[in-house]
Amino acid sequence: MTKGQMEAQISEAVSTFEINYMGRGPKQIKTTILQDLIIIRLKGFLSQVEQKLAESGQGVELLKQIRTSLFESASEYFKQTIKEVIDVEIVSLHSDVSTRTGEKIVIITLDKNLEKSFSK
Repeated sequence: MTKGQMEAQISEAVSTFEINYMGRGPKQIKTTILQDLIIIRLKGFLSQVEQKLAESGQGVELLKQIRTSLFESASEYFKQTIKEVIDVEIVSLHSDVSTRTGEKIVIITLDKNLEKSFSK
């Protein structure tokens, strides 16, 4: 498998996770493998209700809290979904949501440099 194919498979797996677990998939998703990191950028994943909620400061905090809690509670399922594609141990998982841009960033750290496994 090439780097691009693996990145595409990770994007597909994350999109499926978002649909199945969070109830809605992103409009766009881009995955980048960089050494021992996987960086996933999701755009347009907030629902209309969440966008409306994010119009106030209190709503932003509530939305971030809920989204973080949901993602944390599904972290083992998320990790397993990714491991089915990469077959590498995951060291840690980080996620943040921007209510201003409607983006979500997920960064996965691995126990080895995955990028080295691809031929140039």
